[in-house]
Amino acid sequence: MDIQLINIGFGNIVSANRVVAIVSPESAPIKRIITEARERGQLIDATYGRRTRAVIITDSSHVVLSAIQPETVAHRFVVSREHHAVDN
Repeated sequence: MDIQLINIGFGNIVSANRVVAIVSPESAPIKRIITEARERGQLIDATYGRRTRAVIITDSSHVVLSAIQPETVAHRFVVSREHHAVDN
């Protein structure tokens, strides 16, 4: 299994293979997930002090906050998968 990396803004990168969901932070359940991850010590804030626009949930229960739109992260995810498929 090859490691695919996704840029989530400001030079921060996550492993695409570990991503379970990319969601908007607006709903109450997502806000609760963020709070619980912070309490468990599994919250990674990659916003550089900017507004959180995307919440990335991994298969290890880590929660990553990003300052770029969920659609942009998802697009990068899809482009990376397509590029990887062409290379193989």
